[in-house]
Amino acid sequence: MPEFEHQSVLPEEVIQYLDIKPAGIYVDATIGGAGHALRIAAKLNESGFLIGIDQDQEAITVAKERLQQVKPKVELIHRNFVNLAAILKELKIVEVDGILFDLGVSSPQLDEEERGFSYKYDAPLDMRMDQSQPFSAAHLVNTASVAELTKILWEYGEERWSKRIAQFIDKDRRDKRIETTGELAEIIKKAIPAGARRNGPHPARRTFQALRIAVNRELEVLQGVLDQSLAILKPGGRIVVISFHSLEDRIVKTTFNKWAKGCQCPKEVLICRCGQLPKVQVVTKKPVLPSKEEMLKNPRARSSKLRTAEKLV
Repeated sequence: MPEFEHQSVLPEEVIQYLDIKPAGIYVDATIGGAGHALRIAAKLNESGFLIGIDQDQEAITVAKERLQQVKPKVELIHRNFVNLAAILKELKIVEVDGILFDLGVSSPQLDEEERGFSYKYDAPLDMRMDQSQPFSAAHLVNTASVAELTKILWEYGEERWSKRIAQFIDKDRRDKRIETTGELAEIIKKAIPAGARRNGPHPARRTFQALRIAVNRELEVLQGVLDQSLAILKPGGRIVVISFHSLEDRIVKTTFNKWAKGCQCPKEVLICRCGQLPKVQVVTKKPVLPSKEEMLKNPRARSSKLRTAEKLV
């Protein structure tokens, strides 16, 4: 079996908030190493159905091995979760009882040097979660304009030195194509003034995060799949989302609150004319955070936030 060791974040909380029905249909849209999926499957009986989706073929291979002995029926799909509605249509499933999204990059992807996600290793500048997609981080870094790079680093990485980093990237790539994570990390280090590098995280962290989000279209895909999820949830069904940075969490929070609000008329309209009723109840008024014990055992859980909504109609 391939090595794909990943410690699932908020494992007990996921099961609690999914509120699993033993004969229900559940989707783990980011199955990874099947940590959460195994716990979901343990709550299902022979009539239950677990659908696992991941854009990483290695994750699907490992999940297939680890889910061999579970009671419910299992279907594993190697695709991006933005195709969720289409996947369920192909499986002739109209509605499901619950959907889990564990966003971000798994530990194996970060730790596998050749995947190019980390500034800690010198490796090909890749960052593709789905290795079959054509455009890598190297393509983006070497072809995007300074203005485009600046926007990506600012919006997706909240990098205050975004313009300066983009300019330094442009200067270096004019002499030689930037091919590795090590080369890019050195450029970033040169771009950020020494005084700004003394404190805080690694100077390349925000840039690498931003490029990863852009290469995999993570925020765009997230908004699209949330809208699909509401349509395919049964009344009483739940959607659980674990996010790892503020941009993801903002999208989830805003979307859930919009669904829960109902009326979308302007504030100055005293009588509702749109006729929209609340579609969900937000189960988690504030995000659920990992315990101190979990953060000590799994440092990558530190930035995680879990939010849950339950469909009303």
